[in-house]
Amino acid sequence: MIRTLLLAALGSILATTAAAQPIDAGREASQFVPIINEPPAELFVDPPLAGPLARGAVIIPYQTKHFRILPVFGASAVDVSPRAGHLHVSVDDLPWRWADAGDNGAVVVNGLPPGPHKILIELATPEQKVLTGRSVSFIVPDLTKTTATGPSHDH
Repeated sequence: MIRTLLLAALGSILATTAAAQPIDAGREASQFVPIINEPPAELFVDPPLAGPLARGAVIIPYQTKHFRILPVFGASAVDVSPRAGHLHVSVDDLPWRWADAGDNGAVVVNGLPPGPHKILIELATPEQKVLTGRSVSFIVPDLTKTTATGPSHDH
């Protein structure tokens, strides 16, 4: 009985100690408190996911640090803290791009023709100033030359 009480007391102490610890000591400040001298915004971009790319769908995972993707635009949104903005996405160095303010963690592009391609993903402020960017190059396979069992062979 005493052993059971000691184990229960020890468990209670450990639970109290754990509860007193910060949720995530390395986490940035809350979105409700301005950050003084914010560190530079960072963008991390992975290569397209292999499985979807083999089927012709380009899904490029990304992650930001010191930057939130939000649908905020214009001069009045520049002073938001922690820093916020959106993505600019460009395909194959074409002169047009689109803005993505959805913060879904991936850029998705379908319908690219087979062959080599490059997608540039940039972090942009609410006033369209680009802070940083990363590009990823890949090859969309020619799905007309493959079958359900694998690549076809010309004889």
